[in-house]
Amino acid sequence: MVVARGLEPTRSLHSITLVAFLIAALSLPASAAKKIIIDTDPGTDDALAIMLALNSPELDVRAITVVPGNVSAEMGLDNALRMVSLAGRCDIPVAAGAQHPLFQKLITAEFWHGRNGLGNVQLPPSKCKVDPTFGPDLIIRLIHASPHEITLVPVGPLTNIALAVEKDPSIVALVKEVVIMGGSINGGNVNASAEANIFNDPDAAQIVFQAGWDSLVMSGLEVGNKAVFTPGHLDQLAKTHGPINDFIYSVLK
Repeated sequence: MVVARGLEPTRSLHSITLVAFLIAALSLPASAAKKIIIDTDPGTDDALAIMLALNSPELDVRAITVVPGNVSAEMGLDNALRMVSLAGRCDIPVAAGAQHPLFQKLITAEFWHGRNGLGNVQLPPSKCKVDPTFGPDLIIRLIHASPHEITLVPVGPLTNIALAVEKDPSIVALVKEVVIMGGSINGGNVNASAEANIFNDPDAAQIVFQAGWDSLVMSGLEVGNKAVFTPGHLDQLAKTHGPINDFIYSVLK
């Protein structure tokens, strides 16, 4: 089943909207938190989504795998490790995945996300260590370890998910749900028709959308454009302090 949710373009809060949608849809006690794997190319928007997910009792983040997109694979991995460390969650494995799209040249977006992908906000060096497992292999292993329990949440190009499916097609029937941040039904943000995550690896997107999952939800640009963080929200956030709050405020201001 493929579902396109929402109707209407902003990109900056698209990822955090996706995680908020997941949380709102669950309404589960912490003891029944939804097991998810975040596949990400952080990225300011993904950074906010990751921080929200790591601090949401409704979600049980089993791993973070990194894909190139907003930034290079190397920079994305460093960003993910720094954020997990900031959140005090070194228990969550963070793994490097693909280094480039399946067949085309990587196009990054530092012009939008800043030189370091985090709006030029400098986080302390990570105290967490990278998991040595190749990202798609980690995805495969965790799905087999918890059949019919894992929700995949790719918020970047779909390269890692496609590689996992191509290597082990049996995971398709074992995944509870796939919730994708990507695509659009009424216009793009790269050109008139293409959304960035799909545009950055359309071959991977085709593999993932045609894999035959029991449930696949596309959270497209129409959803992201509804996430409005107003100056009033920012002022309210500025009155709170702590490592995570200060980081989010600095990224958004």
